[in-house]
Amino acid sequence: METVNIHEAKTHLSRLVEKAAKGEPFVIAKAGKPLVKVTSLETPVAGQVRRLGFMRGRILVPDDFDRMGSAAIERLFGVDE
Repeated sequence: METVNIHEAKTHLSRLVEKAAKGEPFVIAKAGKPLVKVTSLETPVAGQVRRLGFMRGRILVPDDFDRMGSAAIERLFGVDE
């Protein structure tokens, strides 16, 4: 992993950021002491943002889900006929 001093990082920031975005992280150091690591963010590719259904196949919903606990609910909140 490449290590650059602060002055070099300021001078070549655009080039360094491009490299980091392509998967080549680097370290910024001050007086030879590593301070921070710059790496790319894991962002979804355009058009691949998934919200609904991301847990499909990992969760099993019982067939009686809509009726679960109905007896207890009726006892608590039952309507007098």
